[in-house]
Amino acid sequence: MLTRPLTIAVAIALCAANAHAADVAATTGATTDASAALSAQTLDTVSVIGQGETRQVQRITAVDKQVLPPGTSGQKILDRLPGVSVQSNDAFGANEESQSITLRGFDKSRLGYTLDGIPLGDNSYGNYNGLSIARALIAENLAGAELSQGIGSLGVASTSNLGGTVQYFSQDPSTEFGGRASVTVGDDNQRRGYLRVDTGDINGFSAYVSGVHQEADMWAEPNQNQTTRQFNAKAVWNVGDNRFGAFAATSRVSQANYAYLSKSMLARGLGYDWNIYAPDWDRAVAAAYCAPGTYNAQKCAFSGGVNSIDDAYYQSRALRDDNLYSLDADLALGETSRLKLLAYHHENRGQGHWWAPGQPSNPGTAQALPISIRSTNYTINRQGITAALSWQWGIHALEAGLWYERNDHNVERNFYYITGPFLDDGYLNHPDRRLFDQDFDIRTRQFYVQDRMRFLDDRLTVDVGIKSPNTRMTANARPGTEASYASGTLTAKESVLPQAGIGFKLSQNQELFASYSENIAAFVGGGSGGPLQVSPESFAASAGLEPEKSKTLEAGFRTFGEKYQASIAAYRVMFDNRLLSLNPCTSIEVGTRPECITRFINVGSVKSQGAELTFILKPVEGLQWYNALSWNKSTYEDDYTSGGAIVPVAGKITVDTPQRMASSEISWNRDGFFASLRAKYTGKRYYTYTNDQSVAGVTTFDAGAGYSFGPGLGLRDIKVSLNATNLTNKRYAGQLSSFAPTDPTGTRYAIHASAPRQVFMTVAAEF
Repeated sequence: MLTRPLTIAVAIALCAANAHAADVAATTGATTDASAALSAQTLDTVSVIGQGETRQVQRITAVDKQVLPPGTSGQKILDRLPGVSVQSNDAFGANEESQSITLRGFDKSRLGYTLDGIPLGDNSYGNYNGLSIARALIAENLAGAELSQGIGSLGVASTSNLGGTVQYFSQDPSTEFGGRASVTVGDDNQRRGYLRVDTGDINGFSAYVSGVHQEADMWAEPNQNQTTRQFNAKAVWNVGDNRFGAFAATSRVSQANYAYLSKSMLARGLGYDWNIYAPDWDRAVAAAYCAPGTYNAQKCAFSGGVNSIDDAYYQSRALRDDNLYSLDADLALGETSRLKLLAYHHENRGQGHWWAPGQPSNPGTAQALPISIRSTNYTINRQGITAALSWQWGIHALEAGLWYERNDHNVERNFYYITGPFLDDGYLNHPDRRLFDQDFDIRTRQFYVQDRMRFLDDRLTVDVGIKSPNTRMTANARPGTEASYASGTLTAKESVLPQAGIGFKLSQNQELFASYSENIAAFVGGGSGGPLQVSPESFAASAGLEPEKSKTLEAGFRTFGEKYQASIAAYRVMFDNRLLSLNPCTSIEVGTRPECITRFINVGSVKSQGAELTFILKPVEGLQWYNALSWNKSTYEDDYTSGGAIVPVAGKITVDTPQRMASSEISWNRDGFFASLRAKYTGKRYYTYTNDQSVAGVTTFDAGAGYSFGPGLGLRDIKVSLNATNLTNKRYAGQLSSFAPTDPTGTRYAIHASAPRQVFMTVAAEF
C-alpha cells in the first residue's frame, strides 16, 4: 500500500520543477537558430508563442499538463492551443478509435508527427506507417511539444503534413541519481502506476528506465477492462561538444471500443451512455438474426429502442503491440558546423476485433450462430535514417538534410467462427475465412535545404528553402482470399516544394512574421484504406491520380512584455486534389462502361482562411492566465459527381471543422500549492459534405489542483494532486467520423460520445 502514495509524490515534484522552468522560459524569450533544432534540452528556454520564428508556432511544456490527470496523451494537451480541436471519448485521450485532431480544416491524417525527430506516421487508426504518441512515449516522460499550424519545419520527417506538424519531445535523463514514482486512482476503476529511475551524471553519461501499468474499465456498460503496459529507456552521453543518445520504447495496449452513435439513436432515447450488447449474449444473437446474411424471421428480434442491425453489436476491441528504438548523434564539425544523425526501427503488431452480426459462424452445423468475429490484422516493420548538416557562413545559417525510410506493412481481414461469448482481450489465430491479404512495400526519400539570413543587426530574418519528397508505395495482393484486391504501385513525389519566411523586429519585444509553403501528401495505404486497398478493376480505373497538395500563406504579429505575451496570425490555405472514393455513374450504368466503377477520384479543392489569437497574462508571480481564440472558414470549392448525380458541396463548410473555438486557462503555482482551471469552447461541426447534419457547439471544463509537501520521509518531495475532466459532466458528440454527402434521417453512425465527468487522485514521490 505504501508504494501508491510514494509513486504519486514523485510525479508532483517533477511538475513543480517544470513549472518553475517554464516560468523562466516565458520571461527570457530565448530562441534558437534554424541550425539548432528544438529538443528536450531547449524546450523550456523558448517562447511558448514562437518568438523569433518566421512562421506561426505554439508550444506546450510539462507545466501545461497539470490541469489534466497524469497519463494524458500529448495530443490531448494540444487542445488548448488556437485553431486546434482534439476529441476522444476517454479522459486520457488515448482511445485511438475515438481519437481525432483537426487543425485549420485538416484532419489528423493530413498532419505530420514526430517524437525527438522519429517519424510517427499520419496518426490514423488502422495505422500503416507509424504509431500514436500515446504508445510511443509514456506520458509522464513528455517534455513538451511544438505545434506549427500550417507551415512546419522543412526538416520534419513526415509525408502527411499538409496542414501542420506536431513535434513531441521526450524528457532527457536527470543529471542527479534518483527516481520518481506515482500512483493514480479514480473513477471507473482507474489504476495507474508509474516508476522511473535515473542514473544521474556519470562522466557525461546519464540514463533512465521507466515503466507504466494502467488498468481502467469502460465508463459505459459493460465496463470492460482495458490495459496499458509501457516501458521507456533513454540514454545521453556528452563527449566534449558532441552528444550521443539512445531511446527504447515498448507498448502493449488492449482497448475496448465504444459503439458509434447516430442522431436518430439519440432522438430515440438511447442516450450518450448507449454502448455494446455485452454481456447480454441472447439479445445480440436475436438482433443478428435480423441481418440479411443470417435472417431468420422466427428468431429475429430487436429490443430496448434498437431498430437496426447496426445500432449495436456484441463487442469490439483493439490490440496493439509496439517496439520503437533509436540511436542519434549530434556532432561538432569544427567551430561553425554540426552534423545530426538519427537511426530508428519500429515494429508493430495489431489486431482489431468486431463481433460482426450477419456473418455466420459454423454454418450448416448444430453450432451455427449468426455472429462471427471479424478481425483486421496489421503489422509494421520499418526502419529509417535522418541526417542534417548545418553550418554558418557569414550571414547565412545553412542546413541540408535527408530522410530515408523503408516500411514493410501487411494488412489482412479475417473471420473467426465462435461457439459462444468470451472476452476477446487476446490475439486470435487460425482464421476460418480470409477476406483479403495485402503486403505493402513503402519507400520514402526526402531531401531538403534551407538558409536563414539575418540583416539589419539581426532585426530582419529571412528563411528560404526547398524540399523534395518521394514516396513510392507498392501493394502485393496475396492469393487464397475471398475478395480480389489490387497489386500495383503509386508514387507521390515533387522535385521542388518551396518555403519562405520573413521576420522583422519592430522593437526588442515586438515582431512581424510572414511565411509561405507548399506541401504534398503521400497516398494513404494499408490498414487506413486508400487507392491501393481496392479491387484490381478499381485501381486500374484510378490511373492518373494526383497526390493531395496544399499551399499555405500566413502572417502575424507577436509582442512580449514582462507580464504578458501575445500573438495574432492570419492565414489562407488552398488544399488541392482532394481524394474521395466514389462512382461517377448512375446505378443503371454501373458495369456497362470501364469508367463506371467505384474508385478514388481527385474531386477538387478546399479553401481555408482564418485567424488565431493567443494572449498570456502573468500579473503576479505564480499566476498565469492563458487565452486562445480562433476563427476558421474552410469550404469545398468544387461540386463532384457520385452515382450519376452532382453532389452540391461547393461553398459548404468542410466536415468536422469548427468555425469558432476559444480556450482559457488560469493556473496558480506558489508555496507548494498549484491549481488550474481550463475551459474550451468548440463550435458547431458538420458531418455531411452538404451540411445538412451537424452537432452543436460545446463548452467543457477541466480542473487540477494539488500540493507539494517537499522533503520528508527520506524523500526529496511528496506531492498529492486531484484532477477532474469534463468538470460539469456535459454530454456531447465528441469525435466525428464516417462522413457522407448527406444524412437526411440522421441514421449515419458518425458520433463517438464524450466521456462523462471523471475524477482522479494522484500521489507522487521523488527520491
